[in-house]
Amino acid sequence: MSDTITYADFERVDIRVGTIIEALPFPEARKPAYKLTIDFGPEIGTKKSSAQITVHYTLEELVGRQVLAVVNFPPRQIGPVRSEVLTLGFEDETGAIVLAGVGQPVPNGKKMC
Repeated sequence: MSDTITYADFERVDIRVGTIIEALPFPEARKPAYKLTIDFGPEIGTKKSSAQITVHYTLEELVGRQVLAVVNFPPRQIGPVRSEVLTLGFEDETGAIVLAGVGQPVPNGKKMC
C-alpha cells in the first residue's frame, strides 16, 4: 500500500470520464499500444492518449466506450504521439491492462468525486 494522502491531495488529481471517439493502431510504440482520441465534453474537449490495451480490446470495440483518465498531467511525447491524458486501468493476473470505466453512462467531462 502507498503512503497515506489527504483528501486535498486526491482533489488535485483531475480524473474525468470521456468517450473514445477514435482508436488507431500504434505500430511505432515500443510495447503494443493503440492511439486513442477521447471526447471529454465541451469544457476540456478532445484529447489524445496512448494506451497499452491491445490484449483485451480491439480497435472496433473501443470506439464509443467510456473511460477514466487523468487530464491534468503534463503531456508526454511517446514516439510520434503527444499523449495528453493518462487513460486509467488495472493489470490483470498476467499484467495485461483492463480499462477503468463507469458502470452506467455519464456525461463526458464529469469529474470523479
